[in-house]
Amino acid sequence: MKNLIIASTSTLHGGEYLEYLFPELQLLFKDCKTILFIPYARPNGISHDEYTSKAALAFAKIKITLKGIHEFEDPITAIKNAEGIFTGGGNTFVLVYQLYKNQIMNVLAETIKKGTPYLGTSAGSNICGLTMQTTNDMPIIYPPTFKTLGIIPFNINPHYLDTDLQSKHMGETRETRIKEFHTINTIPVLGLREGSWLEIKDGKNILKGPFTARLFRRNETPTEIESGSDISHVK
Repeated sequence: MKNLIIASTSTLHGGEYLEYLFPELQLLFKDCKTILFIPYARPNGISHDEYTSKAALAFAKIKITLKGIHEFEDPITAIKNAEGIFTGGGNTFVLVYQLYKNQIMNVLAETIKKGTPYLGTSAGSNICGLTMQTTNDMPIIYPPTFKTLGIIPFNINPHYLDTDLQSKHMGETRETRIKEFHTINTIPVLGLREGSWLEIKDGKNILKGPFTARLFRRNETPTEIESGSDISHVK
């Protein structure tokens, strides 16, 4: 049975890394002494070691040891043997490229589907959908395909921003970009606002956090999903 937290972000404004999720992570990883970290997305281009150290400091606060997948000789075996897995945010194109380069996209999906607890934030959440095509990131490297884990039957748009009607910015809004996606694609897209997450557990997909999420379907008016709602029907 799948057991995941798919979060919009790792850090809330004014907070520490992962701090707002600590109560949830203690439940998600309650049976884990050590978890495997996938640092491939490399936010701001930091090294895998730097990123892993940052994540390890956060997990130490809830008495869990964290080790980076790049520290293992065989990443496939590392995933199969992991007690729990965390994929951090950064650039989704880089993350997906590395997952395919190391031949672990499929084994990661299989491991999660078998019940290994998983946390994804930002790019690590993007890859839980059917494709990475609703990421906000620049395509700085070209992965072999946009297909991702398919843990949930729709796509995620993390860091979702509502349209600011007072803004003088003339660029496209997040809603406009998702509507552009739907001119060609039919996959539903869930816009996750900062501080919101999905809990995938016991066969249910529950929206959690203080905010609603915005659900986009092709040729339909976007709808607001209330926190606490089960969106298992979305596909």
